[in-house]
Amino acid sequence: MKEKRGHMMGFALGILCLTAVDQWTKKLVVKNLMGNSPYVIWDGVFELFYSENRGAAFGILQGRQTFFFVIAVCVFAAVVYVMAKLPAGRRFVPLEACLTVICAGAAGNLIDRVSQGYVVDFLYFKLINFPIFNVADCYVTVGTAVLAILFLWYYKDEEFDMLYPKRKEKV
Repeated sequence: MKEKRGHMMGFALGILCLTAVDQWTKKLVVKNLMGNSPYVIWDGVFELFYSENRGAAFGILQGRQTFFFVIAVCVFAAVVYVMAKLPAGRRFVPLEACLTVICAGAAGNLIDRVSQGYVVDFLYFKLINFPIFNVADCYVTVGTAVLAILFLWYYKDEEFDMLYPKRKEKV
């Protein structure tokens, strides 16, 4: 039980630290880039460009803040459920790390949506005209990609039987 409590504390602390980094980068961008020209890192390829996103990825679902709030709450609830059910062994540390990173990304963008009504984006790959994104988006994308890899090649289905309540079979 003590080991499990340590994993949950690490989970919560990880979310807090990663969310703080996301919010700090956004505050720097607001302070230094809002109302100014983009800061060019690599001409024609990558720049820091202040943008306010009132939607989701690629600007879809503009103005649907309640929808995003509900989705974030559902993600948090599902992750906390999984974290509570997972055994505390080292085997599940990669999964816990992915869930921590995904929750931190969801929390970072949720803070923006609730406090401002939009998410501050600033990372722009100009070369391919990729949608502008932020650190929280990186957390969610990388965490989800690694999670998919873990489920495809690292974990076995049987390892997650503890997540599903046992049903009594009729004889």
